[in-house]
Amino acid sequence: MRLKAGMLAGALVLAGSAQGAAARDVVASFDWLAYESAEVKAPEGRYANPVIPGFHPDPSIVRVGKDFYGVTSTFSWYPGLPILHSTDLVNWRIIGNAIDRPGMLDFSGIGTNRGLFAPAITHHNGRFWIVNTCIECGGNFVITAEDPAGPWSDPVWLDFGGIDPSLHFEADGTAWIVYNDAPPGLAEYEGHRALWLQQFDPVAMTMLPKRILLRDKGVDPATKPIWAEGPHIYKVGEWYYLLTAEGGTADQHSQTIYRSRGLQGPYVPGPNNPILTQRDLPAGRPDRIEATGHADIVQLDDGSWWGVFLATRPFAGQSTLLGRETFLLPVTWKDGWPRFLDRGAPVPLTPTAPQLPASAGAAWDNWREEFAAPLSNEWLALRTPGAAAQWAVKGGALEVTAGPAAPGGMARPAFTGRRLRHHKASFATRLDFTPERRGDFAGLLAFMDETHFLAAGKEQGRIVVRLRTGPSDWAGGNEVASSPLATTGPVELKLSLDGGAAEVFFREEGGAAWRRVGGPINVEPLASVHAGLFTGLVVGPYAYSPGP
Repeated sequence: MRLKAGMLAGALVLAGSAQGAAARDVVASFDWLAYESAEVKAPEGRYANPVIPGFHPDPSIVRVGKDFYGVTSTFSWYPGLPILHSTDLVNWRIIGNAIDRPGMLDFSGIGTNRGLFAPAITHHNGRFWIVNTCIECGGNFVITAEDPAGPWSDPVWLDFGGIDPSLHFEADGTAWIVYNDAPPGLAEYEGHRALWLQQFDPVAMTMLPKRILLRDKGVDPATKPIWAEGPHIYKVGEWYYLLTAEGGTADQHSQTIYRSRGLQGPYVPGPNNPILTQRDLPAGRPDRIEATGHADIVQLDDGSWWGVFLATRPFAGQSTLLGRETFLLPVTWKDGWPRFLDRGAPVPLTPTAPQLPASAGAAWDNWREEFAAPLSNEWLALRTPGAAAQWAVKGGALEVTAGPAAPGGMARPAFTGRRLRHHKASFATRLDFTPERRGDFAGLLAFMDETHFLAAGKEQGRIVVRLRTGPSDWAGGNEVASSPLATTGPVELKLSLDGGAAEVFFREEGGAAWRRVGGPINVEPLASVHAGLFTGLVVGPYAYSPGP
């Protein structure tokens, strides 16, 4: 395997749509970007959950020999579908992105919460497969790669409806896709879904026409279960197991299990469903984990099973800026049925680690980007790049060309960033920027979605903080704090986050002390629970100019 660390998917370093950029170039130069957090250390022999912190929902996992590969959802962020690698299931790093060329998919004009939902990764006969859904940008597709780090093939569109497809190979090489779609007949209530199975030809890359209903509604149809989704099929011994989520991706989320003697069913629910949920635990408990579900499981050489799943870490209520993250737990079997946790048991924060060779994980707790090389696979931007560059790494700095696309619109703002991965953390940078006219702005953007973000940066003669918490606010954010500048030279900016509170600091060239811009800012309204639930905060350099 060739680990292409540092390979930027789809030429993110240079790519970007001009989106009707102004005739003149207003350029902001960022010398470095640093991230600091309160690092969590697990005791010897244990690991800290989540294993992939920050915005990494809908995890899917596959084992190939001694290596594990994972993929998570990215919606309309680009590059899409990060491919993660580990040898110990605990320490992970991004080795590539499956959607890394602008021509593969087009996210233009779609919202942050659309795009790539719930990918599933599989390996068969030396080839990696991902099946996925692109909401409002094409439907269901399959891509393949010899090397999980890439390159991945262009998408092949598949003729079936629904979302959350997962590919299962039988021992004889035949392939089937299980997915969530509308029920047969009319839906009886909001969230009424069904699970379907359909054969797939992996040579012709087409679907066979007949589809089979595996399960309508969910485990207990009498209770009108909602959003049966995220299905995976596993052959274990003489049984086929169908692992699915239920209850929606918020606090009622859960994981369920069925089994059948035959691939096509009938699938019978297990005796202890749900096999993973936190919805019945006390609301005021410490160190809460919520919204557990959308799992995928894998067997180790020693016969043990482990599973990844999404969950949230709220700082209050159901509020988190981190989005849905990837957690890990052992899976135990009893009387032929798997389970993650007994009903009423909380997700442990520092479980016993699997007995596997140590893996070199990413430096997610504290890092500093000096912009001495092309941006790594950790960097994201909104929507698919166009022909004109919005930023470039030059001379040890990231130069961002300001454009007229505000973060609150559906165009592509001049912005690239990295995931927030801790409740308590800070992003800092050194900015060299000369605003030419009223409205020119450059600094740090902390973005959840089009109507939920914070921008802190330099305008003419001052540092300004702008916040958007709803569609009635200006698309660039309403001003909530400002502080005058004494000089026109470079400034250092720092955005500190602690749960639902943010503080913005700056210091001018030669200044020793950080100066706060206004008071603490309430950023709980930016939490994912207010912004469609799907994404997490991404923070990084941003520049805006309204043009002439």
